[in-house]
Amino acid sequence: MTDSEIAALGESVPLLEGLRTTRAIRRLKPDPVPAGLIRKVCAAGTFAPSGGNRQPWQFIAVTEPERRAWVAQRYRQAFLQYIQPAVEAARDPAYPELKRRNMRAAVHLAEHLHEVPVLLFVAGWTRRGAAQTQALFPAIQNVLLACRAVGLGASLTTVHLAFAREIDAWLGLPDGCPTCAMLPIGWPLGSFWRPPRRSVDDCLFWERHGAAR
Repeated sequence: MTDSEIAALGESVPLLEGLRTTRAIRRLKPDPVPAGLIRKVCAAGTFAPSGGNRQPWQFIAVTEPERRAWVAQRYRQAFLQYIQPAVEAARDPAYPELKRRNMRAAVHLAEHLHEVPVLLFVAGWTRRGAAQTQALFPAIQNVLLACRAVGLGASLTTVHLAFAREIDAWLGLPDGCPTCAMLPIGWPLGSFWRPPRRSVDDCLFWERHGAAR
């Protein structure tokens, strides 16, 4: 993919359609992703708002196979503990199929994380000892939307935080700049579609809670 192709990719995707069809995609191909595309989606992240325009975000893309494997080993260890209550609950035949499907996708990601071509860590400078999550999560959403626009699949996970101190040091992050999320990014095995959502009329009220217009 040339620089000009990367520059044009995703620029014509309508904003609201992109918003409606951006979903967590956890089944990803192992095919490489051009560095220029990762740069493009991270650039979109930098247009997120931040208090005082501090722009505290830092993006670290892990792409080398042995480094991805190092992360995946720790991720799987933490994930197995995290997912166990859901696995037990899913033994009930009445367990909702949508939750069961989401769980299967999450398990697939954990089992194949070492194959995902890009593991993008998002970190940010702290202020008065607190992480700047009010700025980092809008930046993350921008990255996810940009991935959708250029045809990449991605999801947001924080499971790696079980090994946060070790991983942050391994990434070379300085003190006071912790990671808050990891985004596995790659070409999707599935397709983009609108995820199920309850009607906005179920959660939009006027003047006071519970009041319809």
